[in-house]
Amino acid sequence: MSMETEAAAAWFYEENGQRKGGVPESELIRLIQEGRVTYGSAVWKKGFPDWMQVENTALKSYLEDVAPPPLTGAQVDNTVIWVLAFAPLIGLCLEYAVAYAMYDEEFIVNLAVASNKFWFVTLALNIALSFLDEKRLQKAGHDTTKFKGWVWLVPVYLYQRAQNLKHNQAYFITWIVCFVLTLI
Repeated sequence: MSMETEAAAAWFYEENGQRKGGVPESELIRLIQEGRVTYGSAVWKKGFPDWMQVENTALKSYLEDVAPPPLTGAQVDNTVIWVLAFAPLIGLCLEYAVAYAMYDEEFIVNLAVASNKFWFVTLALNIALSFLDEKRLQKAGHDTTKFKGWVWLVPVYLYQRAQNLKHNQAYFITWIVCFVLTLI
């Protein structure tokens, strides 16, 4: 095979947000078998108009030998994500519950919550729900490494999740609105 033919047959792939390659098709097949290139991974070779998901190329059959595709966005259970969307308001209610458990006077309870004495309750709730949802996505076959650990920053996680699952931004917007309402 000439150098020009090899270059034309070279595959490029995305890994952790970086372009890798060009590698021969046999190398890309090995990467699929190792699980480094999976459903949703972007690949490109000469002749493609743009980057494509590997499952939309002739390499799809190699993916099917390794694992089934992840559940689509419509098939993923979104119960946890909708609880997370309302977590700022739920957290505020929990902050009041903790304050009422600690103090007897309503004035002190309101003062404690207003001065954000129990802010960590809402934060812990948001992060716990994000981690729980990420684990559920992994069980549904989704590669959550694309989120790059953003479960700590909930609105970013919600936005990336919606993008990844091809959902609209409804739960992201709901979280933002609920957060703003807690500031009023």
